[in-house]
Amino acid sequence: MRRPKHGLPFDVLHEDRNFIVIDKPAGLLTTHTRLRGRLARETQQTAENLLNEYLRKGQSRSRLRVWLVHRLDRDTSGVMMFAKSRRAAEAMRDRWNEITSKVYVARVEGRLERDSGSFRSFLAEDADGYRVRSVPPGTPGAKAARTDWRKLSGDGKYTEVEVYLRSGRKNQIRVHFAEAGHPVAGDVKYGGAKAERMFLHSAVLKYTDPFTGKEMEFRA
Repeated sequence: MRRPKHGLPFDVLHEDRNFIVIDKPAGLLTTHTRLRGRLARETQQTAENLLNEYLRKGQSRSRLRVWLVHRLDRDTSGVMMFAKSRRAAEAMRDRWNEITSKVYVARVEGRLERDSGSFRSFLAEDADGYRVRSVPPGTPGAKAARTDWRKLSGDGKYTEVEVYLRSGRKNQIRVHFAEAGHPVAGDVKYGGAKAERMFLHSAVLKYTDPFTGKEMEFRA
């Protein structure tokens, strides 16, 4: 059930003793960038810091905080999860690929001729960590990545696709579509034309609660 915002710039889709699920807006960082000093990191507006303030309810001495389980890029919107303890975060991370599934919706440039497809490659970050690209198997630091997709609609200039992540690598969807010649609309970093925003949205998150075994599903 969607909850009141409590002063947050996004909706809380679910909260229990272990997890918080939110609808992150485009343009909001998940966590702090590489800032120097604790004060700088903790005062930057991020989903993580905003949720920390929400949990502490103005109590500066409170040790309550959220823990990262996964990330969304700054310009990607939609469903994402945080844990409310180290134990809960580790329980999700340790079995992430086994107990979760995610569905994205994207607008990509150009016409996709097939109705569905799959991208598979090994991805590695550049030395500065800014960009990710496909590299030959065996490249140091490379990780296997698979992105499945299904076409929803298209007008020739753009194609709307539903995307199913089979692995969770940094910038995975953006890299795979860009390397196929169909960058996500608005994704200037990977060759897309400038637009009002980057059209990538985390639409569905499903997971099995590692403590209760209950099947959970949230949509934005």
